[in-house]
Order: sequence, then C-alpha cells, then structure tokens
Amino acid sequence: MSEGPLVLPPVQLLPADDLARLALAVPLLDRALRLTRWATPERPVDAMGELLDDDLVAAAAELGLPVDEDEEGLAETAQAWGVAVDTGLLVLEIDEEAEESTPVGEVAGRALPGEAYERITAGLPQDVLDIWLAAAESALADAAAPDFESLREVMDDGDQVLLDELDWDPEKEAEFLDSALVNLYALMAVEDSAVAEDGPDAVPLPVLAASLVVPDEMDQPSDAVLEEVTEVMMRLDDHFRLLATTGLLDYQPVDEALIEEAEGDGETGSFPEFPEGAVGDDLDPEEVSRYGMVLLTPLGVHGMRERLVDAGAQAPAIGDLAGGSGVDLLEALTGYPDQAARVEAELWLEDRKPADAARELLAAARGDDAGAPGRRLICQQTLTLLGAEAEPALREVLDDRALGGLARVWLTESGAADIPAPDADMVFWLTIDTLAAQLAADDAPEILADLVRDLVARHDGFFDAAWRVDHPATADVLEAMGRLHPDRKSAKDARKAAFKARSRQGLSG
Repeated sequence: MSEGPLVLPPVQLLPADDLARLALAVPLLDRALRLTRWATPERPVDAMGELLDDDLVAAAAELGLPVDEDEEGLAETAQAWGVAVDTGLLVLEIDEEAEESTPVGEVAGRALPGEAYERITAGLPQDVLDIWLAAAESALADAAAPDFESLREVMDDGDQVLLDELDWDPEKEAEFLDSALVNLYALMAVEDSAVAEDGPDAVPLPVLAASLVVPDEMDQPSDAVLEEVTEVMMRLDDHFRLLATTGLLDYQPVDEALIEEAEGDGETGSFPEFPEGAVGDDLDPEEVSRYGMVLLTPLGVHGMRERLVDAGAQAPAIGDLAGGSGVDLLEALTGYPDQAARVEAELWLEDRKPADAARELLAAARGDDAGAPGRRLICQQTLTLLGAEAEPALREVLDDRALGGLARVWLTESGAADIPAPDADMVFWLTIDTLAAQLAADDAPEILADLVRDLVARHDGFFDAAWRVDHPATADVLEAMGRLHPDRKSAKDARKAAFKARSRQGLSG
C-alpha cells in the first residue's frame, strides 16, 4: 500500500508584499541583481559562461567585496554571478563553435539581461518571490556540493574529480539537507509560538539533529545515537553557515569556545559532543543555545512551504480556510496546534454574522462517523469566540442529542438565563463524546489519565451507567479508560463496562 502525502502543521505567512521586500534585501539576490545591472547591456563570458578574470575583479569591486589573497571575495562574486545565471536574471549566448575551441578564460560569448530581470524590475510580489526562491534553490545545490578544498585534494591529472575518494554523494547530501529543512519547518510549526506576534522560537541545533537520528520510540538515546547526533550537528553546522546569505534561515553557530575545548580534548572532527540527556528538556536553555540555534525566516517559511506543496505535501497556511465551509474548518482544525487553531477560527469567523456562523458550525458538527467527536470538540472551542449574538442558534439545538450538551455548556459559560437542565443521558453522552475526541487527538496519556480518574470520582456508579450510552464510541472509550485509570479496581470496572457495551452494540447491530 502506498503512503499518503506528507501532512505538515499550518504556518503563519507574512503578506506577499512584505515577503517581496524582504526578498529584495537578501544578500544573495541583491548581489545577483547588482551584477545584472552592472552587466547591462552585455558582458563577455568564457565558454563556461563565467566572467573573464579582469571582469571578475571589477564585479567584486562593484559588490564592494575585497580581492584578497585567499580570494574569498572573488569566490563570493562568482557565486553571485552563478545565481544571476541560474535564476534567469542573466541569459548566456555562447557561440557553439567557440564553446568547443575556445580555452576557458577567453571570450566565447556574452551575458545579457534575461526575462527574469524584466519581471523582478516590474516589482510584482509573486515574481520577486519566485526569483528569490530560484536563487535559494541555487544556493541549496551549492551547499550540497563538496567544498573546493576537498576537491583540490582528490584531483586526478589536474581535472578529473574523483568524488568516490571524497566519500561524498551530492545527491544524498541534498536529500539530507532537504530532510533537515523539512524537520525544521515542522518543529517550528507545531509550537504555539509559530503564530505569536513576535514570531516562532529558534530550534536548538541538537534538537534538529536528533529529529533526523533518534527513533520516535527511543525514550533515552544510547551513546552510539548521541555520537551520531553530534556527527549530524557537524554536517548541519557546515550547511547552515553556507546558507547565511540566502534569506532562508537565521543561524546562531556553535559557540567557538566549545569547538576550542573539543580541539583541546582531541575529539573527532574537533566538534563538541552534545551531553547525554540534552536532546530532551534536561539542560538549561542558555547552555543548549551554545550548541547552535536555527530558525527559518519568514521568507524561509514561505520558501519551504512552496517547495513542499510542489512536492505534493499538504502544507497549509493560516488563513487558507477563511473562505471555506464549516465542515472544512472543523475537520482541518482537529489536527492543528491549539494557538494555530484559534487564529484560523478567528479568521473564519471574521466576516460572518455570529448567529449564522454558529448555525453552520453546529450543522458541520453533526454525524456518527469516527471524526464527528473531534469536529464537535473543535466546534465547542470555536463557539467560545462568539458573543451573545450567537445565542439564538445555540438555543435551537438544545433538544438535539449530539449538540444539546455542548449548547448548554456555551449558554452557561456565556451567562445566559433560563437554561433547561440536561437529563442524565445527555450528560453521559457528552462525556463519552468528549473523551472520544480527546483520545482521537492523542492527547498526553498522563493528562487523559488524570481526566479519567477525576471523572469517575465525581460520578458514583459511572461505569454502570456509561456502558448503556448510545454512542458509536462507547465501547472504545471505556476500553481506553480501563487502560488509563490508575486504580486497578476502577480499571477492571471500565473493562467490564466496555465488554457490556460491545455486547449491547452487537445485539443492537
């Protein structure tokens, strides 16, 4: 059976105009644009499409980059030129005959402003963002390539690169970097801070590395796994330093003092090993930050989401559901983090009249399918965002078996008067329905265990009544209560009640 598409949590995106302004200020794209303007109307290039030596020096001066002994400024200039070509800001016209016969470093063609330059000059936000993302893709490809110094060490006869001697597979390294960025995207999105006004929190580099290495079922990583986490941190540190000019991420590198300590201790790779237990919550945040912190920028969140959607993943953005139906909203929000769900619900309610919105949500919450309890729980939470104008819609469903309980909860919390008391059947039905929703949401077991214990303690003879509740999830909920209740006798009573409920369902079926 083939796996379904990758499903990721929702993210908060800046407006396209704001993102476009940020993109134009990104060093990588800014340099490529400046070289394109400098190259206008045309600039000679060699057979590889690269600048001639004198022009490369002139281009570096145009960018304000030093031409020093280690040639770093020239390398950065060559990268910016390559980005301009890769993104279509510049197009190359190489004479075919010259391409075959002209030595590298001599004129074989010319570079001209391309169609992408016309688009970005016009300034439409989506065009700017598309070209920025193409520039970032170019930098990601460069980051996955072996570094120049390593290449020089394995040159064969001056020009044949033996990548197998490098123990470096560019395709695998690109996949590794992609996986790291997807995990970073997901780790940021699941935090409530992702939709906070001051933006999401940075992710510790060891946590990101652990997400790529530590199996989900492993509670305490072994020494071997921790060593692998350290090795992955080394690789990520190298990559993220190279991506500093792309606008994809903000990166606080590993504290140099830690690296110096590792070098002094003679550790492999001269990289500090992350302490045991530190991939959990045991270390002081300030200490953790010394091992590196990384964060996708607003541009990076946009760019990663574009890449994920293009790859077939489900990567929603806050606000996507604002124009959709109540059913679409409730079904989607069952998988959203709490704060993201609240923000999305507020946007959905924004342009709707309270009573009409309440009626649509209540209608969407009906049903006996497996997802219905989750929809009702989200419906109840969303209704809390509405004021007194929604009261008539809630009173309309007071006699409804599935909705009457949650309607009474809303009316009571809203301070409404003359609320008819629910009968015992409705109270127990709402209890089973709410527990079914929380179990389906896979809430923390310890929280559910406390809820189950308190619930049973408040109702004498709870299980004697609960197994009779005419709800599709009654038996499953009681079985789960048997697993979760800390008291052995109560757990046994829950399992007996579950058996009775299942027998009853079998007879009624």
